[in-house]
Amino acid sequence: MAENGLDATAINNAQKEMRAAFLGGFAGQLVSGLLWIISAAISVLSSPLHGMLFLFFGCMGIFPLTQLTLRIMGRSARVGSENGLWALGAQVAFTVPINFLLVGAVILYRPMWFYPASMIIVGSHYLPFMTLYGMKVYGVLAALLVLTGLGIGLYGPPVFSLGGWVAGVMMMVFAFVCRRVTLKEEI
Repeated sequence: MAENGLDATAINNAQKEMRAAFLGGFAGQLVSGLLWIISAAISVLSSPLHGMLFLFFGCMGIFPLTQLTLRIMGRSARVGSENGLWALGAQVAFTVPINFLLVGAVILYRPMWFYPASMIIVGSHYLPFMTLYGMKVYGVLAALLVLTGLGIGLYGPPVFSLGGWVAGVMMMVFAFVCRRVTLKEEI
């Protein structure tokens, strides 16, 4: 038993099971990145409001689309009932829609801050993924999303969709980084 009462071996095993079942978060990152890119495209081709609505409601489909993608890839997309990290994943997922209430307040005064504010919220929600998957790379993704969102919001050009494109590409790149790290571990 560790000094803080947590069994390090049990935590490492739970993280390893999460990485194996969810390919280090690959499918979730890929789905999220695609949703952000589609949202940005909709905001350009239709209207910013439609892009915002697509991202908000589209994010509600991330988990089922992730499950579908993983099953198509032959992954279990499940962990054992004794894996305590499953509950952490569910709790972390619900932080985004709750915090989108803040994005709604922000865009009442600065609609251009929709994507930057969303980047900050989604970025901060990735911090617990370091514990969930046992992968420090999520700290890098979190920092990049938060700092880039801040930079675009405060200093970026007046291009509404810019943050959507940038965040989408970042998430997709990190999807493949996480996949590579996980597959390397499985060899």
